[in-house]
Amino acid sequence: MRKIGIKDIDYISMGSTVLGTGGGGDPYVGKLLAKQAIKEHGEVTMISADELDDNAFVQPIAAFGSPMIMVEKLFAGDEFIKAFEMMESYQGKKIDAVMPAEAGGLNGVIPFAIAAEKKIPLVDADGMGRAFPRLEMGTFTLHGIGASPITQADEKGNRNVYHTIDNVWGETLLGATVIQMGGNCAIAPFPMTGAQVKKASVLGTVTYAQQLGSAILDAKKEKRNPLSSLIQAAKAIELFSGKISNISINTEGRWSKGVCEIVGLDAYKGSNMILDFQNEFLMAKVDGLTVAMTPDLIVLLDAENAEPITAETMQYGTRVAVIGMQADPQWRTPAGIELAGPKKFGYEEDFSRIEDLNK
Repeated sequence: MRKIGIKDIDYISMGSTVLGTGGGGDPYVGKLLAKQAIKEHGEVTMISADELDDNAFVQPIAAFGSPMIMVEKLFAGDEFIKAFEMMESYQGKKIDAVMPAEAGGLNGVIPFAIAAEKKIPLVDADGMGRAFPRLEMGTFTLHGIGASPITQADEKGNRNVYHTIDNVWGETLLGATVIQMGGNCAIAPFPMTGAQVKKASVLGTVTYAQQLGSAILDAKKEKRNPLSSLIQAAKAIELFSGKISNISINTEGRWSKGVCEIVGLDAYKGSNMILDFQNEFLMAKVDGLTVAMTPDLIVLLDAENAEPITAETMQYGTRVAVIGMQADPQWRTPAGIELAGPKKFGYEEDFSRIEDLNK
């Protein structure tokens, strides 16, 4: 158990964007909401999953929609509280703790606003250890936990409660309605007991995000190399360095899909990298050879300051570095690879671990 204040949010936000692997949404609005809530209501108590009572009622919270649309259609802020309170009303009991549904981007910091306003603890865990483009792609699904009931709210005041036959249908129905809501909304999925959180989560992800953010921001303050600092903290592999030479991106439903092409510079001069993405970066190839693939993490960074770049904010001509990070061990199991591996996204390749691809 420890207290999280306004200054901590900067580190957590930066680290969450690293774990977002290009997706998860720009954390800027979430960071503002979290800081304002802490300023008004006091610091947030963050607890480990082990500190939960087995019968505790724990609720993950997330933004849901297209990151590309979130750049222009901002959240009002109260839709997350609405989704939270809807779940309490529907279940007929108070929520004891909140947690991120995913650790990536916006969703890594939004739950702090809820925790501060409701004066409840935030659990140092999430359901992905990164960001993925689909609701069912989480460790909760791997452990047989249903997403339903799911509450949904938008900035206009529209609200829904879903009971779905499985987690894929949860994604399907939420995906259909979020388009009508303008492309983004707040959701409260996967209501769980404390015992389920302990069993089915990726543990310690908020602390990990804070450590990654600290590696970047503290290195910059101390005039050290932030990229080297991040690689060391994340035990990452440098995959490429160069300049963005072309971007092809389309919004399909709630997903931003496309390809980023990078021409090599310095040690990588004469080579080219292709990054495929669907909200998150899924496949990285250098001169036609695969160097990283989902569910391992592929992170695009500004080469000057090591700050992560989301798919919707990529710009032609930016000098970038690309690093790879190992996914949580749960994703490297046969079940994890089946749920979020390359074949799930239509690639023909079998999953290979990033350390094996880069021996």
